[in-house]
Amino acid sequence: MHENHQHQTNGEGQFIDPICGMTVTPETAAAEFELAGKTTYFCSKGCFEKFRAQFAAPKPAPAMAQLGRRKPKEEDFQTFVDPVCRMLVRPDTAAGKFDYRGTTYYFCATGCLNKFRQAPERFLNPKAEPEPMSGGGEAEYTCPMHPEIVQIGPGTCPKCGMALEPTVISLDDQPDPEYLDMKRRFLISLALTLPVFALAMGGMFVDLHAFISPRAVLWIEFLLTAPVVLYCGFPFFVRAVQSIQNKSPNMFTLIAVGTGAAFLFSDVALLFPKLFPASMHDPHTGTVPVYFESAAVITTLVLLGQVLELKARARTGTAIRELLGLAPKTATVVFEDDTEAEIPLGDVQPGARLRVRANEKIPTDGVILEGTSAIDESMVTGEPVPVEKTAGDAVIGGTLNGGRALLMRADRVGGETLLANIVKMVGEAQRSRAPIQRLADVVAAYFVPAVVLVAVVAFAVWLIFGSLSYAFVAAVSVLIIACPCALGLATPMSIMVGTGHGAKHGVLVKKAEALETLEKTDTIVVDKTGTLTEGKPAVAAILTNENSKIFEDELLRLAASLEKSSEHPLAKAIIEAAAAKNLETARVADFESTTGVGIAGTVDGRRVRVEKPATADPRIDELLEKGQTVVEVLIDDASAGYIAIADRLKESAKTAVAALHEAGVRIVMMTGDQEKTARFVARELGIDEFFAGVTPAEKAAKVKALQAAGKRVAFAGDGVNDAPALAQADVGIAFATGTDVAVESADITLLKSDLDGLLKARTLSRSTMKNIRQNLFFAFVYNLLGVPLAAGVLFPFFGILLSPMIASAAMTFSSVSVIMNALRLRKLKI
Repeated sequence: MHENHQHQTNGEGQFIDPICGMTVTPETAAAEFELAGKTTYFCSKGCFEKFRAQFAAPKPAPAMAQLGRRKPKEEDFQTFVDPVCRMLVRPDTAAGKFDYRGTTYYFCATGCLNKFRQAPERFLNPKAEPEPMSGGGEAEYTCPMHPEIVQIGPGTCPKCGMALEPTVISLDDQPDPEYLDMKRRFLISLALTLPVFALAMGGMFVDLHAFISPRAVLWIEFLLTAPVVLYCGFPFFVRAVQSIQNKSPNMFTLIAVGTGAAFLFSDVALLFPKLFPASMHDPHTGTVPVYFESAAVITTLVLLGQVLELKARARTGTAIRELLGLAPKTATVVFEDDTEAEIPLGDVQPGARLRVRANEKIPTDGVILEGTSAIDESMVTGEPVPVEKTAGDAVIGGTLNGGRALLMRADRVGGETLLANIVKMVGEAQRSRAPIQRLADVVAAYFVPAVVLVAVVAFAVWLIFGSLSYAFVAAVSVLIIACPCALGLATPMSIMVGTGHGAKHGVLVKKAEALETLEKTDTIVVDKTGTLTEGKPAVAAILTNENSKIFEDELLRLAASLEKSSEHPLAKAIIEAAAAKNLETARVADFESTTGVGIAGTVDGRRVRVEKPATADPRIDELLEKGQTVVEVLIDDASAGYIAIADRLKESAKTAVAALHEAGVRIVMMTGDQEKTARFVARELGIDEFFAGVTPAEKAAKVKALQAAGKRVAFAGDGVNDAPALAQADVGIAFATGTDVAVESADITLLKSDLDGLLKARTLSRSTMKNIRQNLFFAFVYNLLGVPLAAGVLFPFFGILLSPMIASAAMTFSSVSVIMNALRLRKLKI
C-alpha cells in the first residue's frame, strides 16, 4: 500500500508549502528544511517556524504512547497533506485516515474526512472540479428605498439616510448592529430627556423657582440635553451631512436642521441673553425662552421611531427566514462501504448518497434511489396532500418525509437547491421597483427643498405678524413634521412583505412590476395539459383499421417504440401502456419530430408516423367529444389505427375558473388538441374562449392578437415550449418544472401547475397593490395636512400652534404606520 508523501510537487520545479498550501519554487522560497533526506520549501519565515516547531522537535509523550517502549523510527514522524484543507498532518495526531485506490490519506479533522469520503476525486483532481471559494469578507447590504445602493457591510444609505439591509437574508441569529446601536442611544436619550421634560413642564404644576433659580434650571437642562443631541442624535447629523454632500437632502436633513436650530438657539439664549431684544426676556425671570426640551424630546422620539422602524423592517424578512429554516442542519451520508455518518448540511457534496429516516426532512434536492414514502411538500408548493414518491422520483430539500425511510442521491446542494433559488428570486423581487413607485420618487425629489421653503416662509410670516418665538416654533415644527421616508417606504415595504408571503404559498415573483401589471390584466391564457388536467394521461382506447391487418398490441408496440424518442407529454402514456402489456419496443432509425404535427421514424424496417388525425373518422368523434386526445398511427403512409388518451380534469379547475370570473378575468385556453376535445374541456369548466390545434410557435401570435384587441394578457405556460408567448404577454407566468424555478422568460413562477396558483397570484397582486395605495395615500395626506398645520395655519382661527415635540411624535408615527400596514400582508389568505 502506498502513502501520500510529504514531499508534494505542483509541476516541475514547484513545491507545496506544507503549512499554507502555497506553491513555491526553490528560487523563491523564503526558507527550506531537510528531514529524512527530503527538502521541504516554505513561502515565508512564519510557515518555516511553524513547521520546525511542530515537527522538528515532536513531543515525545504522544509518540512513545503510540510506539510503546521501542525507539521511534524515522517514518513515525513523516508528515502528510490533508487533501481537503491542505493542512499538514502527522499519522500519530491525525483525526482519521482513509484508503482510496491503494493510497492512505490522513486528515486533520473528521469534517475533512467525511467530505473526502463522499467525493474523493473532487479533492484529488481539483482541475476537473475546482473547489468552491470560501466566501470571505462581509455580506452585501442595500437600501430598501434605493436598491441601486450596494456596499459591503452594514451602514446607511447616502441618499435617504436609512439603515441598509443585507441583500441576502440568512438564519444568522446575530442581532442587527444598527438596531442595537439605535436602541442603546434611545435608552440613554430617554433617561436624560425625562428630567429635562420634567424641569421644562414642571413649572406648570409646581413652583420650581422656589427651590432653584431660573438660570440654574436652564443650565441643568443644557447639561442634560447636550449629550442627547450631540451623542444620541449624532447619527442624524452624520446622515444630514452625507445627504448634503451627495446633493440628496432627506428626512435626516430636516431633523438635523430642526433639532440643531432648537439646540443652538437655546445655547445662545442661555450664554448670551443680551443679544436678544428686551421683548423676548421673561419679565419675571429675566431669561430668554429656550427649547432644550424640544431638542431632547424630538431626538428621543426620532430615535424611538428608528428603533420601531428597524424592528418592523426586520419582520418583513420573516417569510424568507421561515423558508430557509425548512432545511435541516445535518444530513446522514451513506459511504461506499455502507457505513453512515451524520454531517453538517453544508458538507454534503453532489452525488452523495443520503439516508432519510421516517418523519425527517429531506436534506437536499435529489432523486430517490430506494424506498417509497409520502412526501409532504406543502411548505414549498402549497399542496396540502402528501405526494407518494418512489425510486426514480425527484424530491425537494426542506420537504418532510413520511413514515418510511428512503435512500436518495443528492443532486443539488447549497445555493443550487430549490429553496436557495426561491430565496434568491424573492430577494431580487424585493429590490425591484414597481412603476407606481415613480410618483413617489418624483415627489420625493422636490419634497425636502419644498419643506425648507415652507419653513422659511412660515418663519418670515410669523416674524412679521407675530413674534420671534412663534416664528421659531413654526419653522422647527415644519422641518420636523415633514416625513419623506413615509413616501419612500410606502411601496418597497409592501413589495417586500408581499413577495415574501407569496413565496410561502408557491408564488415566486421575479420583479415588482409583474404584481402591478397582473392586477390590471383582464385575460389569462392557459394551456390545457397539466394546468386544467391532472397531467397524468393514460391510454383509454386503441382502434385499428380493418384493412391494416394489424392487432392492437402491435399498433401500440410500434407507437411506443417511436414515442420513446419523443418529449411530448402524451408520449409517456403510450410507453406506459405498452410496458403494462409487457410489449418489447424496437430500435428506431431516422427519427423526426415536427412541432405541432407529430413524430416519424423507421421501426422494424417500416416507416411509422404518430400524428394528429388528418381526416375525419366517425369512430373517433365520440372519443373527442368526451375530451380525449386521439392520435393516428400510420405505417408506410397508410392509416393503421388510432390511440385515444384521456387526462382527467382537475377537480379544482372549475372552482378556480369561477373565482377568476368573479374577479373580472376572462379565461382563454390554447391547446394543440382537436377542436372537439377543446370544446368539451371549455364547456365543462366554463372557459370563455378556446383555440384548438395551436402549435407552440403560434401561441405568441395569438397572445399578440388578444393584445391588439385591447386586452391586458397574462400567459401561463411551462416555460420551455411557451417561452415566446411568455415573453409576448403583459405578464408571463411559468409553472416550475421539477426543481427548476428560474424560468428566464417568466415574470412569475408558480410551484403548483394549476389554476389555483393563478388565483393565488392574482389575489396577491391585488392585495399588494391595494396595500401600496393605502400607504401612499396616508403618506401624501399626512404631509399635505401636517406641514400646513405645523406652519400655524390654524392659529388665526383656533389659536392652535403645533409644538415641535408633537410634530416629532407625528413624524415618528408616520413611518412606523406605513411599515405596520405593509406587515398586514403577512396575514393575507391566498
